[in-house]
Amino acid sequence: MSDYKVVAKITQKQIADNLQKNTRIDGRGLLEYREITTELGIIEKASGSALVSLGKTKILAGVKVEMGEPYPDKPDDGVLTVNAELIPLASPDFEPGPPSEDAIELARVVDRGLRESKAIDTKKLCIVPGKKVFVVFVDLNVLDHSGNLFDTAALASILALMNAKTKDYTVSKSGALKYKDSTSHLPLQNFPVEVTVAKIGEKMIVDATLEEEAVIDAQITIAVGKDNEICAVQKSLFDTLSQDEVHQALQIATDKAEEMRAKVLRGVEGWLEGKE
Repeated sequence: MSDYKVVAKITQKQIADNLQKNTRIDGRGLLEYREITTELGIIEKASGSALVSLGKTKILAGVKVEMGEPYPDKPDDGVLTVNAELIPLASPDFEPGPPSEDAIELARVVDRGLRESKAIDTKKLCIVPGKKVFVVFVDLNVLDHSGNLFDTAALASILALMNAKTKDYTVSKSGALKYKDSTSHLPLQNFPVEVTVAKIGEKMIVDATLEEEAVIDAQITIAVGKDNEICAVQKSLFDTLSQDEVHQALQIATDKAEEMRAKVLRGVEGWLEGKE
C-alpha cells in the first residue's frame, strides 16, 4: 500500500538494526505472524461474515448472495465480486470518497486469490444457464490498519464465504425459482491463504507492521491453495526481487500458508459444526 507517513529516522534505524539480529522491533522472528483472532457470523443481515484481527489490524468481511445474470462468456457460471472500503477512522491516511487506488488494489488482490484458486465452485451457483445465477458479493471493511492488509483481508474473505449460507431452492420447468425453508453453505472447494513476503534491505519478512511497511523495498503477495499450489502472485512497490529471492518468497509462502490454514481452521471447523 502507498502514501504511508514517513517513519522517524530513529525508528528506521531500529528496524534495520533488529533485522540484522533476525528479530523485529515488536520481538517477533522474521517469519513470525502476529496473533490471529477470528469471529464468524457477526453481521445478522449478511449471508455470511467474518471479523479477522492480525495483531492490531482488523478487517470485517461481509458476504451477500443475490440472484442475477451470468457473464455472456460464462453462461453457466455464477459470479463472484470483491469490493474494499478503507474507512477513514481506520487510519489517518484513509480519506472519505470514492474508492482509492489502494482500496481497488486490495480488492483486486483478494479477488484474484479467490478466483484463481477456484475457492467457490461457480458452476454450482448456476440456476438457469444463460439467464439466472447466484452473484456472491464480498465486501471488505478495514476497521483498523496496523499493517499487512492483504493477508488479513484474504483470510476475512474466505472465512466469510465459509460462513455464508443461501436458501435451498427448486426450479420449475418454466425457470421459476421457489425457495425452501432450509439453507446450505456455499459450494467451497478450496481455502486459499495469501502470504505477503516483504524485503527490507537483504532480509525477508512476513506480516509487516505499519512502521515496517514504510521502509519496505519490495513485496510480493502469494495466494496458496489447500494443496500448496501457487494460485496467484502480485508484486508491489518499486524495488526488484532477484530470481533467488522470488524462489525464497514462494517457499516461505507455502510454509506459512499451511501453518496459518491449520491454525485458523482448528477453531473455525468447530464453530461450523456447532452451527449446523
